Amino acid sequence: MAKQRVVVGMSGGVDSSVAALLLREQGFDVVGLFMKNWEDDDDDQYCNARRDLIDAVSVADRIGIDIEAVNFSAEYKQRVFNEFLHEYRAGRTPNPDVLCNAEIKFRAFLDHALGMGADRIATGHYAQIRELDGLHQLLKAEDGTKDQSYFLYRLNQMQLAKTLFPLGRLYKHEVRAIARRAGLPNHDKKDSTGICFIGERPFREFLNRYLPASPGDIVTLDGKTVGRHMGLMFYTIGQRQGLGIGGRRSGDGEPWYVTAKDLSSNHLIVVQGHDHPALLCGRLTAINPSWVGGMPPHCHWVYGAKTRYRQKDAPCTVTRVGETRCEVEFAAPQWAVTPGQSVVLYESRVCLGGGIIE
Repeated sequence: MAKQRVVVGMSGGVDSSVAALLLREQGFDVVGLFMKNWEDDDDDQYCNARRDLIDAVSVADRIGIDIEAVNFSAEYKQRVFNEFLHEYRAGRTPNPDVLCNAEIKFRAFLDHALGMGADRIATGHYAQIRELDGLHQLLKAEDGTKDQSYFLYRLNQMQLAKTLFPLGRLYKHEVRAIARRAGLPNHDKKDSTGICFIGERPFREFLNRYLPASPGDIVTLDGKTVGRHMGLMFYTIGQRQGLGIGGRRSGDGEPWYVTAKDLSSNHLIVVQGHDHPALLCGRLTAINPSWVGGMPPHCHWVYGAKTRYRQKDAPCTVTRVGETRCEVEFAAPQWAVTPGQSVVLYESRVCLGGGIIE
């Protein structure tokens, strides 16, 4: 009987490298695929695909598998980056990693892999897939500190049926130990941070290349001007650092936080104090909902929700759900709910799906 062929997305990092190693040890016919998703200014210290490709090739050679490279930068710019810029123009704070997973890693990559004769694909994501009564469920990873199901909530049944997550039951320290024992050259490579195409470069400098900055006033809820902002796109709800206005000299000196953006007046609206009521949100509307199982959740059942990555699940109910939007009400108000980010619903460890916070 022929071995199942699995094409593994290899980024040059330790997670995807160990995913490929484990599948090879389990007897699969493993092929590595390195995806180049960004070409602009890929020649500096922040985002060097060439260096990552060398690491991926070195790992493939070490574990004895073939690897090839594919360029998805055109698809990335069209499907992910253009939407990223559109959201910032609209005053929202997008999460491009969610769109990248749905459009590139589990669509463009999956299509390419199937064209290579793959039975399945695999990645180094920390998440799990379980088949129950013919339905593929997306589960949280065993390692709660690394769980990435939040970024994967837009995956559908076809995509999950064709995907393996070999690291889902492992903790990060176990992954590094496996890489070290196997002699993988990147076993101690630093984890990548930040948005995949931005890396760790200065965010304002990067965004300024694509969107014109429009400075304006920083104002309080009652309209008092307390400072100047560099451009609304550089700020997000709940932001404290980088405002340049300090505490109120005549008051208790509590720090300022961004609570809203007014595009019509180009005002950045701030309040003082972490627990200011304007920073709390008891309910939200989400657009473009996507449900892993194909069916929306039940209204008025209690679920858990994340409105940002690494947040603890907040008890909530879905009060209304339709094809284009859904409404979520929290048992307790949530802090700094941000338009453009995703709200993701869970039933215990099962990720049900979610939508973009409006």
